[in-house]
Amino acid sequence: MNCPICGSRATGRIGADQYYCWDCCVEYKTGKDGVSVYEVTEDGSLTALREGES
Repeated sequence: MNCPICGSRATGRIGADQYYCWDCCVEYKTGKDGVSVYEVTEDGSLTALREGES
């Protein structure tokens, strides 16, 4: 699967429909509402960048 932000193929699956991009360091998940993208903060929590966009 390609990253929805940078288009890189350097992604890995981390959960059910959840992926991580090693090039731009974002986590994203796919669902029926589209793709939700999250930034991983220093403390490991997630901050939404965009939610539910196709």
